Amino acid sequence: MNSTSSVSVTSKRFAVLAATAIAAALVLSGCSSDSGGLAKQYGNGTTQNYISGDGAVTEVSAKDRTDPVTFRAEDSNGDTVSSEDLRGKVVVLNFWYASCPPCRAEAKYLNQVHEDYADDDDVAFIGVNVRDEAQTAAAFERTFDVQYPTVLDQRSGTMQLAMSGQIAPNAVPATIVLDTKGRVAARVLGAIDGTSILQTLVSDELDAGKAS
Repeated sequence: MNSTSSVSVTSKRFAVLAATAIAAALVLSGCSSDSGGLAKQYGNGTTQNYISGDGAVTEVSAKDRTDPVTFRAEDSNGDTVSSEDLRGKVVVLNFWYASCPPCRAEAKYLNQVHEDYADDDDVAFIGVNVRDEAQTAAAFERTFDVQYPTVLDQRSGTMQLAMSGQIAPNAVPATIVLDTKGRVAARVLGAIDGTSILQTLVSDELDAGKAS
């Protein structure tokens, strides 16, 4: 398949944002058409900093991906989560907090995709809680039966800072897929609505990793 037809297929599947320098600048500054000032609201501590409805998908072609993301943090179980240990895996980072309605709505879909890859050592899911203390986050995880680890990022901002200069979360919820080299491959800005998009993003990166 040539590059033109590949772009066409990707656009039909995901309605991907145009890959222009202007669009990239808007995404990185938190001023995309989907954000509506939500990143600023989050910084001000309001409870309206979420995007409801379908998530907008941004994919980054392999040739345009920048440096690998680097991070080292402790998850809520006390285990270390590090980018170095995750190299060679496709990593799904989901940014959330407990009182965010779309985060609650998407939990079942994230759980389902996680379960689909539970026996695949080449895929890892990590939740990144951007606001809550441990007890609040744990209550959410019990309620929605979240089986993958969560990093409590509201004090240190380690995971969010790791995305600096990349296609960042910008709003909550957001889901970022890292390729097997640790680079940002895709972002879903807003709630995951169904499983097909995330499953496709993960499987595409798995296939690409095996082919490289």
